[in-house]
Amino acid sequence: MYLMYIDESGDTGINNSPTQYFVLSAIVIHEEKWLEVLDDLILFRKYLKQRFGLGMNEEIHAADWLNKDPKLKANIVKNDRLDILKKCLNWLNQRNDISIYSVRCDKHANQSKDIFEYTWKVFIQRFENTLSHKNFPGGNATDKGVLIPDDTHGQKLTALLRQMRRFNPVPNMRGYGGGMRNIRLRAVIEDPIMRDSSESYFHQMSDIVAFFARMSYEPNRYVRKKGARTFYNFLGNVVNQKVTLKQTNNWIVEI
Repeated sequence: MYLMYIDESGDTGINNSPTQYFVLSAIVIHEEKWLEVLDDLILFRKYLKQRFGLGMNEEIHAADWLNKDPKLKANIVKNDRLDILKKCLNWLNQRNDISIYSVRCDKHANQSKDIFEYTWKVFIQRFENTLSHKNFPGGNATDKGVLIPDDTHGQKLTALLRQMRRFNPVPNMRGYGGGMRNIRLRAVIEDPIMRDSSESYFHQMSDIVAFFARMSYEPNRYVRKKGARTFYNFLGNVVNQKVTLKQTNNWIVEI
């Protein structure tokens, strides 16, 4: 079984939205490696506490950390908060037991669509395809996968996933005469398992991944000033290139 921890960056609104892009990012872990990764992540958080004073129960939220003044118990200055985020990306990149991918939706190019539904459908379909072709590290031939998103829009996402198990029209690839096929989900099982990111180290890491995926397209002023626009590049060892057939910016799926 593969566990996929998901977080988002940006918003799905079109009118009066401060963002052009909506991004979903995932950290995928096989159940057999889950406890080992968790134990190592706890040790890493203990290091951050010792080095920066970051409390074990305090939430890492990249956008708030760099755009606002988060109310942390320790007085961690902005430069150090950015350093913590960078260290988190480097920690992920040193693993050989996780896999990362992201989907970026250009809202301006897809104004006629429901941005939430469109982006999530592509995101879920890429998980399904990658599972079906055994392209995540480790695992067994019959492994399935479950979605564990941050606890937002839970009912809407659950309804979408249930629909894709019954009716999931997928366009045929070029060269196959156009049209669509109903390719129902088979590798992604169960309803989404919602988690509060403030209580999940995995989701906090996914939040960082999603934030810097979006920053590679629309960096804020502080990110540009600090040269952090390319921080998603730090994930080169763990980004799953088999999620997409098209080489894009950092292998992010662009829609």
